[in-house]
Amino acid sequence: MAAGCRIRRNFKRPDRELVEMFRDIPVANLDDNMGRIAAVDSCIYPLNPNARLLGTAFTVNAPAGDNLLFHKALDMAQPGDVIVLANKGSMSRSLCGEIMSSYARSRGIAGIIIDGCVRDSYTLSHMDFPVYAKGVTPNGPYKNGPGEMNFPVSFAGIVINPGDIIVGDYDGLLVIRPDEHTAELAEKAKKYHAGEEKQLEGILTRGEWPRPWVDELLEKVGFEFVD
Repeated sequence: MAAGCRIRRNFKRPDRELVEMFRDIPVANLDDNMGRIAAVDSCIYPLNPNARLLGTAFTVNAPAGDNLLFHKALDMAQPGDVIVLANKGSMSRSLCGEIMSSYARSRGIAGIIIDGCVRDSYTLSHMDFPVYAKGVTPNGPYKNGPGEMNFPVSFAGIVINPGDIIVGDYDGLLVIRPDEHTAELAEKAKKYHAGEEKQLEGILTRGEWPRPWVDELLEKVGFEFVD
């Protein structure tokens, strides 16, 4: 086996019921309940802000500007997987566009995230299929390898493992490592979101937003009010 040329066929995916617990929970609410350090770097954005993302990570580690393994991933990924293409943050070449995204969608793949560039951005921005990327360029990719598939990757400041739960919306992307606390996290984030909805209702209907902690912290820090 050549160095850096590995393809793992099988890896453990979390139960679909567990993944679905995170559907429709805003990424911001999840991140607030994960120490506010679970999101990937803000340079990764959705081509179509209305295409929300939820699925399990199918990881690809590729040289900058190369999509050979990406093509193989399109055939190997299962419905519900999110193809995670780690491309060293390179913006020199696009790694996919309308054709590859359309094929992924036809196979039931949940979405594509790339720490690099795409092309056909206008079409992707109107497609009901979530694609997240760092930028856009018309330059096409190389197909030389090497690379690795379904091993841990470094992606925009976060380590992503095969089988991790990927959640995305208009605010960005977040990574959840499935463990014995994952279901508890989903329930906690749902309650947190419901609390925010209640706060917003109070603001819109009564103009109220009680926040006693603000004055408590000001006093603790030692602020002084002067006229």
